[in-house]
Amino acid sequence: MRRWTLILLLALIFSTPACTSQPAALERTSTPELTATSEPGATPAPTRQPSPEPATSAPESSAALAASPTPDEMLNARQRMVRTQIRGRGVTDERVLAAMETVPRHEFVLSETLDQAYNDHPLPIGYGQTISQPYIVALMTEMLGLDPGDKVLEIGTGSGYQAAVLAELTDQVYTIEIIPELAEGARATLDGLGYDYVVSMQGDGYWGWEEHAPFDAIIVTAAPDHIPQPLLYQLAEGGQMVIPVGPPGGYQSLWLISREGDEFHTFNWGGVRFVPLTRAEE
Repeated sequence: MRRWTLILLLALIFSTPACTSQPAALERTSTPELTATSEPGATPAPTRQPSPEPATSAPESSAALAASPTPDEMLNARQRMVRTQIRGRGVTDERVLAAMETVPRHEFVLSETLDQAYNDHPLPIGYGQTISQPYIVALMTEMLGLDPGDKVLEIGTGSGYQAAVLAELTDQVYTIEIIPELAEGARATLDGLGYDYVVSMQGDGYWGWEEHAPFDAIIVTAAPDHIPQPLLYQLAEGGQMVIPVGPPGGYQSLWLISREGDEFHTFNWGGVRFVPLTRAEE
């Protein structure tokens, strides 16, 4: 009887399939394609449509990264991000591409969205704010045309990611954030990553930072419904500003503004979507 019992147990062991767990697929959020628009009286810039990402057999995002990804996995995800989302869409400034590949974007996102850090869409960072889509960060940075030593002002520090990218291109970066908790968190992250030379302030970015003006470049990462006049006059001669302008909750236009004396030349790059610029009285 023992012999037959042993035979039956062995048969059950070798006939039962092993159980393997499969990671649940994360939904990839698509973002609307940027389309060029023009407003009356403005001179439109030549339009540039984003190129579609090349088809690959492997997912081009960090969604497949393990719960505790290694530095190599993050580097590989960052390199894929630059290759497919940024260079593949027409950003050509090698310094900007190098900055996007260097700055660890995953350090600037919330822990619950860590596996989406290098995906092709914005991510929430709390308090109704977001960290912008990687392509938009690279595009707006390239539009500024920064040279080493240029003084640049960012309106809307958020997580600190855009400021870190700028700090890879110049050592004179000033950034303003109106939400105290975000300003404090960004400061801690920037310091922890060695960007302690970025100068930050908590306040209403609509008024700029006159104490340190003029600026060779100004970048606004939230959308006002009109172009703030104080920012225009804090631009240096020959300086450039990149700013989304439009109604809250809808699509805006991304403007490139350059200063020549008391004249300002505007170019409408196309349609984008940003969170509204928060004001002190709101």
